Amino acid sequence: MSTIALVGNPNSGKTTLFNALTGSNQHVGNWPGVTVEKKEGNLKFNEKTYNIVDLPGTYSLGAFSEDEIVARDFILKGNPNIVINVVDSTNIERNLYLTTQLLEMGAKVVVALNMIDEAKARNIDVDIEALSKKLGTPVVPTVASKRKGIDELVRKCIELMDDDTDYKAHISYGDNIDKEVEKLKDFLSDKNLEYPTQWIAIKLLEGDEYVHELIRSNEDLNSSTDLINTIHRFKQNREDYELEIIDKRYEFISSITNVTVKTPESPNETLTDKIDKILTHKYLGLPIFGIIMFIVFQLTFTVGEDLFGGLMASGIEFLGEFIESFLIRINASDWIVSFVTEGLIGGVGAVLEFIPLIVILYMLMGFLEDSGYMARAAYVMDNIMRALGLQGKTFISMIVGFGCNVPGIMSTRTLEDKKDRMIATLINPFMSCGAKLPIYLIFIAAFFPNNGGLVLFLIYFLGIAMALLMGKIFSKTLFKGESSYFIMELPPYRLPTLRNVLRNMWDNVSGFLKRAGTTIFAVITILWILSVLPLGVEPYSQDSILGKIGMIIAPIFKPAGFGTWQAAVGLFAGIAAKEAVIATLGMVYAGVSEGTALVAAIQQVFTPLTAVSFMAMTLLYTPCAATIGTIKKETNSNKWAIFTAVYTFAIGWLMAVLIFQIGKLLGFS
Repeated sequence: MSTIALVGNPNSGKTTLFNALTGSNQHVGNWPGVTVEKKEGNLKFNEKTYNIVDLPGTYSLGAFSEDEIVARDFILKGNPNIVINVVDSTNIERNLYLTTQLLEMGAKVVVALNMIDEAKARNIDVDIEALSKKLGTPVVPTVASKRKGIDELVRKCIELMDDDTDYKAHISYGDNIDKEVEKLKDFLSDKNLEYPTQWIAIKLLEGDEYVHELIRSNEDLNSSTDLINTIHRFKQNREDYELEIIDKRYEFISSITNVTVKTPESPNETLTDKIDKILTHKYLGLPIFGIIMFIVFQLTFTVGEDLFGGLMASGIEFLGEFIESFLIRINASDWIVSFVTEGLIGGVGAVLEFIPLIVILYMLMGFLEDSGYMARAAYVMDNIMRALGLQGKTFISMIVGFGCNVPGIMSTRTLEDKKDRMIATLINPFMSCGAKLPIYLIFIAAFFPNNGGLVLFLIYFLGIAMALLMGKIFSKTLFKGESSYFIMELPPYRLPTLRNVLRNMWDNVSGFLKRAGTTIFAVITILWILSVLPLGVEPYSQDSILGKIGMIIAPIFKPAGFGTWQAAVGLFAGIAAKEAVIATLGMVYAGVSEGTALVAAIQQVFTPLTAVSFMAMTLLYTPCAATIGTIKKETNSNKWAIFTAVYTFAIGWLMAVLIFQIGKLLGFS
């Protein structure tokens, strides 16, 4: 099967094009850093199937960040038949820098000149035919979000696959460097290397450490005294060579755009510019961000709880009664009735009850993402982040963590500096992922129904504040050194599309539902068995195996005000998946009294003060198993995974104890 790779700058519409080609539902956001690993799908065209690979968005193909390495390695080692280079039509000159590097690799490139409609709206005129001729590769105008130009793009790719014509443009780096490149190509020509000799020669001159290591590990090359002396000379003059190559690339690009792209001499102030004067204002930007997030949480409760929350709860209650009566009618055994009604309906149902609020929250978050505002949030946070030894782009991974900590941690790959990546990874678990929402919502419904939006906002704020505090501590202790510079493109504001908003919402909700049907189901099944054994004990009592386990753990949480065995096993189950906390409480409190809902049961065993300390604990303590596994994978270390599990538990416990003990001293109940 032929493979087509998609590569382009962040926010060029690359993933939107991937979805248009494959019919996939990959996450699309109007901000940099959406694609953090390669994604694959199939394209069927004229009765043939093609493998489409969406590579991480990157501005260049160096080796400075994980996303650059993923993209570069796939193009060089994955041997795609065609590379579609997605170029933002409104910023062609900057986007073509990546194009020149693709041409240097010797890849077969088709340029997708995306968002051509926005370029026309800004009176940017592009001579497509001349641009194609100057670049030496096909150029196709597209509007991926409206699926325009897609068929023509695919046809050009198929034509190029079977075309032996040399489309490569000749980029001159000046007489001096061109001569050095030719000398190196002569050295490398008969060495049977897996990479193009032209590319290796240029990278050696640039001082690319990966390529230097490649030469050192090759016995044939390493034995050449002339080559080693030449490379040593390159190292001594690395900065001069690197800067000259970069300058010549931009000269090449300018020579093309000067004759193929016409822009207005004095462009009018765009709507984006006008809005940014307010939303990214030096003093107003941060308060506006806080107000916007408060409105999001308030709307979540107003719309979700008032309009849909009661319906979902009633539906689950009706389903439970219906299934119970059905099982009794067919003479099902008592243990089956108990497992289904008290275990599954009481446990999993307690989690599913809050789906309407989760849907509303992620629809609103999707609206902010697709509009382009979330990139501004990182920008306005940069001063605070820098004061704490971090940089603004770190905040992007934190925002991604609001959906799920796993992609939040994976998105740290876009950070160039290892120090920033490590700190961003270690603090991401403090972000309130979607799995923690049911915990907050059940306690808010029980004790703070009239101030739900405010309480939820404060919980999210506490998570951010704790993440920033630990980021400061880590930057001064474990990961000393200067922070890297914050460079990020602010995309133009766009009217959110319903398709993207719904897709982004479904990404989060579907993951929530899958966990409810798999991990939560498995956890509840195991806990239910433990809660009714040994035979003869009262189910869900402290005399059961589950109760005895909980009694061993419970004293740890007594200083925090919730030292009951039920709360202990709930928190313990939450290490498998955070939704399991509420699922477990829904099951173990199923027998508090006949027909008592979980909210009413919680009101009997918690107080407003212990509810707050419990929410703080669930916000901050050990992340779920999937997150711990991702930390191990991203850091390539068991040490950091274990460290995260332990230190977050300690922070969560300490915060819960402080809230309860200080609250008790102040007279709160």
